[in-house]
Amino acid sequence: MDASEGSQGSNGADLPSNLAYRSLIDMGIAKPIDDEHTQSSESVKSKNTQFPKPSKGTQSRPKKETQASETSNSGANTSGPGRPATSSLPDFIVQRNRLFDELKQKQDTEISSKPHPEINVVIDLGRGTERAVIAKAWESTPVSFLKDLKGDVGSDVVIAKVDGKELWDLDRPLQGNCRLSYLPFGSAEGRHVFWHSSAHVLGEAAECHYHKCLLSHGPPVEQGFFYDMALPEGQVVNQSDWRPLEEKASKFFKEKQPFERLHVSIPDLKKMFGYSKYKMYYIENLLPKEGSTVYKCGSLVDLCLGPHIQNTNKIKAFKVMKNSSCYFRGDKEDDSLQRIYGVAFPDKKGMVDHAKFLEEAAKRDHRKIGVDQELFFFSELSPGSVFLLTHGTRIFNALQKLLRSEYHKRGYQEVQSPNMYDVDLWKTSGHWQHYQEDMFRLDVEKRIYALKPMNCPGHCLIFGHRERSYRELPLRMADFGVLHRNEASGALNGLTRVRKFQQDDTHIFCTQDQITQEIEGLFDFLRCIYGLFGFPFKLKLSTRPEKYLGNIETWNVAEVKLRDALNSFKEAGGADWELNEGDGAFYGPKIDITISDALNREHQCATIQLDFQLPQNFALEFMTSESSAKPKPDGEAGAHTDGAVNDIAKEPGPGRARPVMIHRAIIGSFERFMAILIEHFAGKWPFWLSPRQILVIPVMPSVNDYVDEVQRVFHQAEFYVDTDKSSNTMQWKIRNGQQKQYNFIFVVGAQEEKSRSVNIRNRDDQNTQSKGDQIPLDVALKSLTALRNDRKLVNAI
Repeated sequence: MDASEGSQGSNGADLPSNLAYRSLIDMGIAKPIDDEHTQSSESVKSKNTQFPKPSKGTQSRPKKETQASETSNSGANTSGPGRPATSSLPDFIVQRNRLFDELKQKQDTEISSKPHPEINVVIDLGRGTERAVIAKAWESTPVSFLKDLKGDVGSDVVIAKVDGKELWDLDRPLQGNCRLSYLPFGSAEGRHVFWHSSAHVLGEAAECHYHKCLLSHGPPVEQGFFYDMALPEGQVVNQSDWRPLEEKASKFFKEKQPFERLHVSIPDLKKMFGYSKYKMYYIENLLPKEGSTVYKCGSLVDLCLGPHIQNTNKIKAFKVMKNSSCYFRGDKEDDSLQRIYGVAFPDKKGMVDHAKFLEEAAKRDHRKIGVDQELFFFSELSPGSVFLLTHGTRIFNALQKLLRSEYHKRGYQEVQSPNMYDVDLWKTSGHWQHYQEDMFRLDVEKRIYALKPMNCPGHCLIFGHRERSYRELPLRMADFGVLHRNEASGALNGLTRVRKFQQDDTHIFCTQDQITQEIEGLFDFLRCIYGLFGFPFKLKLSTRPEKYLGNIETWNVAEVKLRDALNSFKEAGGADWELNEGDGAFYGPKIDITISDALNREHQCATIQLDFQLPQNFALEFMTSESSAKPKPDGEAGAHTDGAVNDIAKEPGPGRARPVMIHRAIIGSFERFMAILIEHFAGKWPFWLSPRQILVIPVMPSVNDYVDEVQRVFHQAEFYVDTDKSSNTMQWKIRNGQQKQYNFIFVVGAQEEKSRSVNIRNRDDQNTQSKGDQIPLDVALKSLTALRNDRKLVNAI
């Protein structure tokens, strides 16, 4: 799978393709697509804009911050409620805000002087109804149409969306004909906007509370938001600061502070934020030459692409959750900053429900359960590389066995490819130009190599190493090889973000005519695998971005084929799908798949991406049914690896064609998927996946020989069966087995030995806990074999 695909994590979104834009997201300047805990994708890439690279010594893509310490939470002079007096603010803030006001007045004058022609706006009223209205360009705003929404829908609106693509401030004038929809807090995008705005309020409170506080960035994350800041003279955030920050924020909410948007040129941005080396870093290294937007709420003016909620009064519940220290740009050689985490909701019930959610999530934390069940551990001697213990390896092997069985049924061919390649390979694929800082580099015998972070270039070499015929297509190439990605130490997080991992990586080489059938086959694969775990899933089609490779006709054909496959799947009773226009990868359209776990958290594990570019870079070809040409002489067949990307590869000759490449993963990285499963099942594994299936306990020592026989019978049938013949009491042994989540506990005494039976206590059946069901040994073996082989979720025989 390509570097662009979400293999270790993603929060329900695959990511745009320019790595520089990742910096804007990580810094909170752009809208977030990822989160702090379940980063769905391994690489966040940009939408469509290229940004200038920083000078040597700075990073074009800031790495995740390394947390050094953490405190967790399950004011300034004012003139008027919650409003700091101008004299109480540092001069640099006063000057910054004065410049904003001057530029904002100028912008407002320019907008008012523009022509305001009539425009046609189609409003999505909800529940499948629409309304067309006549509006005025540069005057009418989305908020002016809220009264047209049915019932109390308008009161729940957080943000508007224009033409199904661009999130739009409610108070921002529309500029032309458009379709307009509205998003509530309950939507993922609405929630991110709400939390992004709440982060700005936290930033405002911090500037008022801490004298000469220098803000860095404050993005939303999956469960709230944070803001990073530098405090003067070695000050740190203390838990005693939380209440004053919350009180200041509460005053700001009552003030109904509007979020004001302003586009500012690079020279003026430097004047506005020249006091802060952190903001200057973003301005000089991450922004396009035409400048960017800033937003003001209350006394805070912040560098930000937005959009934001209409005003601070939308926020009804706000809480500081914890604070920690981190490094600017994730570099331990850089400044140490203070980070404050918070969460906010449009009503107080949301905060109550969130507290319950956090309590349950803490119980299910895979890092805690992983230790309790002795599944895995980490060592500082190899950061980001998991040590899977015996019981964790059993789960890994069960997942791999499942996938291999499906590969056999579905015509996949498993291969193995090298872990290390000469950089010429990565230059040919294009990864070296855009991804090398995320790769582990090695200098060997005066040649530069790199550990592979993905399998696709190696699979291109396998496809191209000899002549291929159309009769071999589709060629479904699977690889469980070890991958390495140089993740920043601050981004490492249990099993969800690691440096060494394996994934169910597959690349399908096919003809354009075979795309639809292959995608339909992948949908069936998704339903099969996710159904075993009880995961519902959603599908989203991302289409051609503004900047793309290849010809538009090929793109159009590919998108039609993906739409047809999605519609066929829906008509056959599968999941509905959404359209995400313009968010495809630069090399082809893609389908993002998100699953929902037991806590209704969304995770992106699977992705399906069409790729026209990589086969071209490697000059991959096959003989078509119309071929009359002789096979290429030895040495001509095979991929180009001369170190240069083949932007204009030689077109295949008569009777030859270039294959389409489909990147796909179902579970993504095994490590991250195991983390999701641990938290989904709360450590109570289905029998077929369980690392502790059976525990046999004797009532008295005299039946120990029978206990050993029972263990031997089930061990020979390839079950994971343990015994407890210790001197502890029988009740202690049973309780210990229950705590370790054995699916079934066999209690055997003289009666069971005499009748060759076992008394079975079912972990998930409370009726069997005081006294289990006595079942003949051969019947128990047969029943549990069927339960394992059928891979059922229900723990019952």
